[in-house]
Amino acid sequence: MVSKTQSIWLWIFAIFFTISIAFYQKMTGPSYPKRAKIDLNGKEFKYKLLTSFDGDKAPIKIEMPENINGTVKYRTFRSKDDWKTLKMNREGEYLIAELPHLPPAGKFEYIVTINDSSKEYQLNETPIVIRYKGYVPLYILIPHIIFMFTAMLYSTRTGIEAIFKGNRTYKYTKVTVVSLLIGGLILGPIVQKFAFGDYWTGWPFGGYCTDNKTIVAFLFWAIAGFALYKSQQNRLWPIIASIVLLSIYMIPHSMGGSELDPETGKVTTGIKE
Repeated sequence: MVSKTQSIWLWIFAIFFTISIAFYQKMTGPSYPKRAKIDLNGKEFKYKLLTSFDGDKAPIKIEMPENINGTVKYRTFRSKDDWKTLKMNREGEYLIAELPHLPPAGKFEYIVTINDSSKEYQLNETPIVIRYKGYVPLYILIPHIIFMFTAMLYSTRTGIEAIFKGNRTYKYTKVTVVSLLIGGLILGPIVQKFAFGDYWTGWPFGGYCTDNKTIVAFLFWAIAGFALYKSQQNRLWPIIASIVLLSIYMIPHSMGGSELDPETGKVTTGIKE
């Protein structure tokens, strides 16, 4: 039995734990910008280089002193194309160059180089891959994020409730299942459709990791819900389901995502970066 005071503390733990997992997912996902810094004449400059873009031409923009110039070399990812070079133009405190437009799931790889009158600096040792995607309306994206966060929060809290033999395990399980259903299996495919043109690119149609792990998580929680419906004393399945969902969330988001084949022009999934 979980007391009211214990429940409050367990909720606080679950909230902070879920926020930490969400932050980890954001930081490790392939769409998170590459951040770094460089020392120029004793002054530190921080910059970020895009790995994902949902507009027309992707801006490569860095803050640099007025005496610094820059170029961006780029080519289509997974191609044997020759490298092309863009000069970075000065816009106030920033150097900026725009990569050409690509259709959703198209990818470039690029290298940024800056120089002053005496020295040249390459900002990224290996080419950075940037993927274009379609714009996802906020009225779809925000509810998707909220429901997926809620699913992880209640999954964590349900697992803890089961461990402490609380009487709210079945109640929390139902919230977890519904959140996963709406956020992952209804809104998730709609987000995918807006971004890359397909509703579902997981098994059996493709190898998109996010789609696959969503359906696995839902199946485990559906089994847990059924087990608790049969007997609310069941503690094993909600604990297993919460561990499964946690393990799945530890896999970086969007791995093996949609990619435009530069030769065929078709979108494929399940490709490793």
